[in-house]
Amino acid sequence: MFWNTLATGALLAQSASAQNMLRFGCSQLTVERADPLVAPGANPSPHTHQIIGGNSFNLTMEPAKYDPPSKSTCTSCTYSEDFSNYWTASLYFKSPENGTFQRVPQFANVGLQQDGGMTVYYMPYSAQNGKMTAFKPGFRMIAGDPMLKKNTNKASICHRCLGNGEGFAPCDSKDTAELPAKYCPKGIRATVIFPSCWDGKNLDSPDHKSHVAYSNSGGLGTPNCPSTHPVRIPQVMYEVMWDTGRYKNDAWYKNGKQPFVYSFGDGTGYGQHGDYLFGWKDDSLQKAMDALPSGKCANANCNVLKIQSAAEAMKCKKAQQVPEDVGVGGGWLTELPGGAAVTYAS
Repeated sequence: MFWNTLATGALLAQSASAQNMLRFGCSQLTVERADPLVAPGANPSPHTHQIIGGNSFNLTMEPAKYDPPSKSTCTSCTYSEDFSNYWTASLYFKSPENGTFQRVPQFANVGLQQDGGMTVYYMPYSAQNGKMTAFKPGFRMIAGDPMLKKNTNKASICHRCLGNGEGFAPCDSKDTAELPAKYCPKGIRATVIFPSCWDGKNLDSPDHKSHVAYSNSGGLGTPNCPSTHPVRIPQVMYEVMWDTGRYKNDAWYKNGKQPFVYSFGDGTGYGQHGDYLFGWKDDSLQKAMDALPSGKCANANCNVLKIQSAAEAMKCKKAQQVPEDVGVGGGWLTELPGGAAVTYAS
């Protein structure tokens, strides 16, 4: 029932008080080849990312030393105390006619107002049997693996073909790990689900994954965390709405083929991934997590947090630190930024 309401704006508004989680929009902050987690200091990093959140996003953001709340002057997110940064790979249309690339624009999710960007969730699925522990300053993690070329991660990374047989719950049986090989008239929704359990000690790890764990084989969490990662943390989830409906040509979607590719050259979709860098001010996120069970804190209307207007969030932008044409304006590129070769499943 819950995910049915997400599919319908009117029901979403009516049932917000019963949805004990945060669900809010963040507008685009910048689009560039920068990645302070996987390639800190690299100018440029290997591929394009679309980034949201606090405007202190930088090429290098050293754990426990770089403090986003004190360095940011604005955030592109609904909650004005959230200076975290969230980013994923960008999606491009590769012209079947001449092989040139155009960056696919993003649009707002159901019930939200934003300029590009994506929807962010903080879900307390694993808090049913105890307290939910908010992230600590300096915490960061990634979900997904850009090197994947096989269907091994659908539970946590998936795609929904909107307007052509979509399902309800994220990464359900109607979603696909791969980019849909059919025309999606209302776009493609990419979902990235992060782990819900933490080892309670490390803010990061060399692979940016080992300090966290899923409470099951991946995907939406359960109340049971493994003994190696016993601390229940909010389960972060991203939803990116790609406006692929504008690319309508039956010839492009035949024999299992489709014309989209991620910015790191992945033509399958299996390698989509997300990066998370915590930056909530003071104890604001913990207050929100503590308030969730009461029903007074839900979605984009949590009364223990400060809320800014969509217009204010959309004003928060950051100039590229790596100035180059990454196709933001809708122009055509002869290659993916960084020159990645397009690969498909073997």
